[in-house]
Amino acid sequence: MDGHDLLAIGEVAERSGVSVATVRFYEERGLLTSVRDTANRRRFERHVLRRIAVVRAGQRFGLGLTEIGEALAALPADRAPTKRDWERLSRRWHDELTARIEAMERVRDGLSSCIGCGCLSLRSCPVYNHDDELATEGPGARRWPAAARGH
Repeated sequence: MDGHDLLAIGEVAERSGVSVATVRFYEERGLLTSVRDTANRRRFERHVLRRIAVVRAGQRFGLGLTEIGEALAALPADRAPTKRDWERLSRRWHDELTARIEAMERVRDGLSSCIGCGCLSLRSCPVYNHDDELATEGPGARRWPAAARGH
């Protein structure tokens, strides 16, 4: 690729709407790749702009950088992804996002009948932790995610 077709890190940051530090962070995490010019400066192929857009979209959808990185690893690193490449990536996320949406809907719908009522009934509340019995399983909410999944 001709060096004139490569973007400096500042150009990538400006065009993608993220900071230079974020571009470096994404590169450190393996989400982006760069080449070095004769002055040892980072240069990026233009298609990293789309990769950054995918990272940002994935984050907005609640996906972690590890999940995003796994999906991006399926894209070609040496060329701009084709429409077919992007379709494969979106199919990977479809089921995961659908499951998350359904779980959030169950949490939303359960809020008004559980936490929203304020009673925390000992007989019927799915999140009540009698005598802190769940402490042995570690920190954090243990029963609420199961209640949200309908278990």
